Amino acid sequence: MAAKSDEKHVPLAERMRPKSLDRFYGQEHIIGEGKILSQLIKADRLVSIIFWGPPGSGKTTLGYILAEYFDLPCMFFSAVLSGIKEVKQVMARAESHRKIYKQPTVIFIDEIHRFNKAQQGAFLPYVEKGDIILFGSTTENPSFEVIAPLLSRMKVLVLNPLSNETLIRIIKDALSDEEYGLGQLHLKLEGQAPQMIIDYANGDARRALNTLEIVSSLVKGKKVSTKEVKEALQKRILLYDKKGEEHFNLISALHKSLRNSDVDASLYWLARMIAAGEDPLYIARRLVRFASEDIGLADPQALAIALNAKEAYDFVGSPEGELALAEAVIYMASAPKSNRAYVAFGKAMKDVEASPFEPVPLHLRNPVTHLMKDVGYGKDYAYAHDFAFSTTDMETFPKKLKGRKYYEPGSLGLEKDIQKRIDWWNSIKNKIKKEKVEGRNPAKKEKEERTEIKNKESKK
Repeated sequence: MAAKSDEKHVPLAERMRPKSLDRFYGQEHIIGEGKILSQLIKADRLVSIIFWGPPGSGKTTLGYILAEYFDLPCMFFSAVLSGIKEVKQVMARAESHRKIYKQPTVIFIDEIHRFNKAQQGAFLPYVEKGDIILFGSTTENPSFEVIAPLLSRMKVLVLNPLSNETLIRIIKDALSDEEYGLGQLHLKLEGQAPQMIIDYANGDARRALNTLEIVSSLVKGKKVSTKEVKEALQKRILLYDKKGEEHFNLISALHKSLRNSDVDASLYWLARMIAAGEDPLYIARRLVRFASEDIGLADPQALAIALNAKEAYDFVGSPEGELALAEAVIYMASAPKSNRAYVAFGKAMKDVEASPFEPVPLHLRNPVTHLMKDVGYGKDYAYAHDFAFSTTDMETFPKKLKGRKYYEPGSLGLEKDIQKRIDWWNSIKNKIKKEKVEGRNPAKKEKEERTEIKNKESKK
């Protein structure tokens, strides 16, 4: 038995999580003598903090240690698994707790960047009043992912990937600790076995300990060679938490390789996800998203191919259907890229959020009753098909948004042609405006021509 019986099913990485700063290895630039965390502890003052760093660098552990040191109640939430409704309930309890006991509650939000801006904004009043001390961990740049009002009220601490020396200390502790670690197994890593684990961990303590735990279940004696480590690494890849961090790391790698037009890397990350047991339909959904967001109108066919890949997998299943996903990945990685439609829609949404109640102009409203017609619904509406080239110079924006420009086509793929189309339509609209200024009525002329054609056809 490698640990206490009541903890035998708890992962090694969790069992070995340091409970105090003297057992926390690495990140000396923030916990060393005279550094920020040491000074906060010395001053007996805790502030809201964002821990920004790569996976397995100690973000969550530092939050726990600080909450424990200051003897404050602490609630942990994952932004991946928890909704803002649950968090608000806890914040309400924190508000009540502070009124009664005169102390704040530490709210730790893992992957805080996954909360949207509105959700993040819900923390503000509680942070400002001092009801909560907010700890947030993130692997993404908080300058881009955390709203400015919240960021200005928090201290950002940057954590680095753990060094090889730090990972060696962590592995040695796990091998020697008889209460929480693997000490009772008396394992010894031989030759290049430790370095293989460290190389695979890539600065991530959790990854190193998870690998070591799998090694301990594979080894038959007390000596661990590269053979057992290789086997453990293979099993480690397949131990894939579909709701955990590695899930998001891999889909992020696939998305960014596709965006960077790297066909081979994209195929590799697709294969990694499939080998790890990811739901192929989840991958298909992400490909649909990618086709709309990153290829867009530079190659509209990409969206159809993504949807066809999803249908093909649905129809054939694994493993044959996975080839359809591979074909879609190859097509999308090699397709021209444009996020102009994505950006344009974002601009439109911002206007909607800023002025959600702009009235629909009367001439665009459908007069389905006499009363609606009497009050002006549909008045002066210009029916496009009554005009040459089937367009008009009629304004179709709300009055306050007149003249807005959202979509600016790029120079790749089909968007070059779309720009030509837009320019052509604009030239026609300008021509109509000019004819109106000159006193001509292009709609009337078009109607007369249509009537003449109909009359000729009826005579036949």
